[in-house]
Amino acid sequence: MSLIAHLARMEAVEAGRAQPLATVRHRHLSARPLVLVPLTTAGEAGAPLGALVGTDPAEPRLLVVPQPRDREQRFAFLAELAEVVLPYVEGYADDVEPVERKDPATGEKVLVDLCADAPQLIVPSRAGIAYVRLLGRSMRFRRTAEQDPDTPYPAPPRVPLLGRWLTHYGERARVPGSSLLLAATDLLNRHWATGQSSLEDQHLGALLAWIDAPDGPGAASGAEAAHRAELGRDERGQLLCPPAGPATDPAFDNQLLAPAIEAYDRARLGVGAAEDGAAAELALGALHRAEGEVRRLVASQLKPTWDASWRALALLRELPEGARVADRWTRDRWSFTAHRDRITAGEPPQPRRDDAVTAAAKLAAREQAQGQLDAQEALDDPLVLAGRRLAGEAFTGEVTEVVMAWTESKRPAPRPLVTVRTGDRPHLGGGVKAYRSLDGRPQAAEFVALEEDGSVVLRLLDKMGRAKEPAPGTVPEKGDRIAWTLFEHDQRSGPKLPDPEETPWTHGGPPRHPEGELPDAVTPEDLL
Repeated sequence: MSLIAHLARMEAVEAGRAQPLATVRHRHLSARPLVLVPLTTAGEAGAPLGALVGTDPAEPRLLVVPQPRDREQRFAFLAELAEVVLPYVEGYADDVEPVERKDPATGEKVLVDLCADAPQLIVPSRAGIAYVRLLGRSMRFRRTAEQDPDTPYPAPPRVPLLGRWLTHYGERARVPGSSLLLAATDLLNRHWATGQSSLEDQHLGALLAWIDAPDGPGAASGAEAAHRAELGRDERGQLLCPPAGPATDPAFDNQLLAPAIEAYDRARLGVGAAEDGAAAELALGALHRAEGEVRRLVASQLKPTWDASWRALALLRELPEGARVADRWTRDRWSFTAHRDRITAGEPPQPRRDDAVTAAAKLAAREQAQGQLDAQEALDDPLVLAGRRLAGEAFTGEVTEVVMAWTESKRPAPRPLVTVRTGDRPHLGGGVKAYRSLDGRPQAAEFVALEEDGSVVLRLLDKMGRAKEPAPGTVPEKGDRIAWTLFEHDQRSGPKLPDPEETPWTHGGPPRHPEGELPDAVTPEDLL
């Protein structure tokens, strides 16, 4: 956590309200995101209890599993979830635009299709992202009756496809800066600092109590409102603000949900034991009422979190989008397009475990994305840049002098000396480079000297053209105020990894033969 974040938290405690950590929004928000609020059964994370899902805050679709231990009802829930999610996802698959891209095999530029937009999935908290990954893992390997007529428990036709998409979204959520799958709590925590702990910030109701607390005389402070949102209960002992899922409150489970599910089970037994039409009709009525009670209870736990998720999105939309957010969203669109192409080509589901090369490539890509995200957020946001300045990783100042100089070579290249007056204390030394953004591209400069008045002398190194005289606008002018960073704006990629077939034996060796490991070949030394 940066010094700016610590200061913001202390100010939040003093003021009783959350303090901003950013002046712009650093994540992309779709004009029509799909919000998913899931609930699971206590003690069994893989057993869904219900969900609210949809793209319209006024018209969510309620999905409920009256008896979570019933395998058929679980499959029915997943099938209904697929009916909502897959049409939304597939609605973005056909709208494409031609983009010029370099072919990795030939190196030539070719036109490829890129989806014009990508579907975005929003869950209330970080635990919701983990649950999406769990759902994907539990569904993508399921076999349908069409795929395998002999499978003992066939899944509904569209369930494995939903599992593949949820797995992709769960994996993409691990890439820093990705916006395909986002948690409302993570979005709010990135842009506001509260006076509570990071663990308490994962409660969506308490977090919104700090950020969107009412003003005026007599209004409760953020701490008081958050305490009420987290622990306040009604006369029946139920939480006023249910948790943001997927877990439920034990008091709700024991006092309300468990008796309702028991009543539902008794009603099901009554339907099976009915001996005539009149008794069966009465039993069906009791079953319908019992199921309606379970649905009502589950909806009572989901609706507050559903409203809080849309409230969080409304707060975030009030912030202007950062300048480089669109670039990161374009990478998300490439990711969505590539997965769409893999599904269209009939490729198998994602493996349970990545091989060594794939795992190393994913880790390297995430590290590169994290470095690029940190740099872009600082370049987009003066408040984030202030934290890097306090850490000595950046500085801002006014150009007081520009002295033209050239290299001593057959073709002299411009290397002007720029003097910058700054009140910051950057960690500069021999061989240290500084960077500034020049029309969206990083221009490098080398540290030369630190003058007595604290001014910094830099030598520009690139982005000035090929002629002896620098191109217009590439050299700062006296009086310009510029932000310089000691970190690179674009992260360099690491060394190329070997192909899976060339993986060394120390990392698992090449992929195994489909029929098992083959024996060693017979040599003349094997014969007497």
